[in-house]
Amino acid sequence: MTWKRRKLLTTLGGTGAVALAGCASVEEDGNGGNGGNGNGGNGNGGNGDDGNGNGDETVAGEAEIWYDLSESELEIMEGSIEEYNASTDFEIEGVDVAEMQDRLTSAIPTGEGPDVFIWAHDLAGDFSDSQFLSAQTGNFDLDVFTPAAQDAVEFEGEVYGLPFGAETVALLYNREIVDEPPETIEEMQSIMDEYHDPANNQYGLSYPIDAYFVSGYAHALGGFYYQTDGHELGLTNQETVDGLNIVIEELYPYSPDDPEYDPQMAVFTEGNAPFAINGPWELGNFDFDTGVTKLPAPDGGTASPYTGVQMFYFADGVEDEDSTAEAARDFTEWYTTNTDVSRELAEQQGLIPVLDELAGTDDLSDAVQGFTASLADGTPMPAHPRMNDVWGPVEDAVGNTLSGEMSLEDALADAEERVRDNWE
Repeated sequence: MTWKRRKLLTTLGGTGAVALAGCASVEEDGNGGNGGNGNGGNGNGGNGDDGNGNGDETVAGEAEIWYDLSESELEIMEGSIEEYNASTDFEIEGVDVAEMQDRLTSAIPTGEGPDVFIWAHDLAGDFSDSQFLSAQTGNFDLDVFTPAAQDAVEFEGEVYGLPFGAETVALLYNREIVDEPPETIEEMQSIMDEYHDPANNQYGLSYPIDAYFVSGYAHALGGFYYQTDGHELGLTNQETVDGLNIVIEELYPYSPDDPEYDPQMAVFTEGNAPFAINGPWELGNFDFDTGVTKLPAPDGGTASPYTGVQMFYFADGVEDEDSTAEAARDFTEWYTTNTDVSRELAEQQGLIPVLDELAGTDDLSDAVQGFTASLADGTPMPAHPRMNDVWGPVEDAVGNTLSGEMSLEDALADAEERVRDNWE
C-alpha cells in the first residue's frame, strides 16, 4: 500500500507509539473521505435504491469499513464493495479516512468507529492490548491462506481479522537503463558507479532511509532490532552494526543527500537513477518499464527486509450474534478469498497474494514475482506492543549517523538504552 502508511513513528494517544509499517495518509478532509457522505462505495447507497440490487427489500445487515487508500487502491476497493452490495442481502459502506490512525484511537472507545478497518498486521498487539479489537477466533477457515498469512492475523492465540495481501521492499530498476538486475551489492555498485553524477542530478540509487527501509540489511548478516522471544534487543550486536553499515557506507553514498522519502523517490520517478529500494505501492507511478527483484546480497549474507500482511481488522463491539457482525464477516471473507480481487490487487498494486492457491504461481506478473522473492527472504514485523518503542530510537540512530553527529556504534548503543528506558 502507499508508503505514507509506512511512516513508523507516530505517537497515538492512549495506545503508545504504534509502528505504522503499513499506514498512510490520503489527502481527504478527515470527515469520512469518499465514503463518508452517505454514498458508500457504490455511489448510490444512501437513496431508495439501496445499491445492493434489492430495491426496497430489507437489508440483512449493514457494516462500515474504514481504510486509507491511494487513488488507484480506492478504485479497486470501491468497485469491490459495489459488486458485493449488488449481489448480496448485506450492505457495506466504505469510508476513506485521512489520518485514520488518530481517528481509530479516538472513535473506537466511544463506539463511533468502524466495524472493520484495514491496516498491516503489526498493529494487532497494541490494539488488542488497548481492547480496540474483537476476536473472531473460530469464525473462519484460515487454511485457504498461506501459513505466514495465517500467523499474521493471530496474536496471543486469538484471530483478529483476515489477510488479503503481503508486501515488502525490493530492488526496483529502470529497464531502460539496466538490462540485467544485480544479484550482489558489488554488481549493483558497478552499475551505480556508471550513472552516479550528482552535479548533473544523476544518482546511482533512490533509497529512503528509515528504520523500515533499512531493515533488510540490518538483518542481512544475522542482526536484528527486536525479537519477541525473550524480548531481546539486538541493536548493539555486531551483526546488526555491520548490516546497517552496508547501508551507510556502501549504498547511501549513491543517493541524494536528503534521506527523506519524497526527494529520494523523485530521482527514480524522473528517470535520474537506475535503482530504487522501495515497495509495491509505488508501482504504476513510473513512465518507464520497471523491473523488480529481491535486494542484492552482501558478502556472506542475505538481505531480509521486514514484511507486512495487509488485513481487515474487526473492531471492538463486533459481536457474534449481531447482524452487523454477520455483514462484516461475510464481506471480508468474500473479499479476501476472491481470486479475481487478489489478482487485481497483485497486477495493479503489486500486492503479493496470500491466498494459497495463487501464492507463488508463475502466471503473476514479473513485478509481483520479484516482490514475492523478496518476501521469501524477509522477516515478519513483530506485532508485540514493545516493538512500538523500538522504531523511533532506531530511526534516530541511523539519522544521527548519516548526519555525522554520532558513530553508528554509539548511536545504536544510545538507541538501545532509550528502548530499555521506555520498556521500564
